Amino acid sequence: MTDQQSKKSESQWKQKLTDEEYHVLREKGTEPPFSGEYVHYDKDGIYRCAACGAALFSSDSKYDSNSGWPSYWKPISKDAVKTQPDNSLLMHRTEILCGNCGSHLGHLFNDGPQPTGQRYCVNSVALDFDQNSEE
Repeated sequence: MTDQQSKKSESQWKQKLTDEEYHVLREKGTEPPFSGEYVHYDKDGIYRCAACGAALFSSDSKYDSNSGWPSYWKPISKDAVKTQPDNSLLMHRTEILCGNCGSHLGHLFNDGPQPTGQRYCVNSVALDFDQNSEE
């Protein structure tokens, strides 16, 4: 990952991403539940940020939360994902962002499986899957 990839202007992001990717990743949108490509995806590999390609989650931490979005109980590394408060829509949530480029991925909830008890709830459109990668 280069610094150039993570320091794009919004117009550069708009050129690089599809309209749906831009809406979710850069405008903090959400895809409809159960509509995403990776909701029930079960291949082994690495899930990467669709904006910059940074490794975010391993298939080893993916599980079916029945929430309608791909869910993981931990990121691939402590720096892969950043969090920040999200008080939009009159709710108190924790937003998850790509640790490399700052793009919106989804939200973090404390109702996941052990050993972490966390659910990283991610929009499929915010992800690319790399079946041949081991981080």
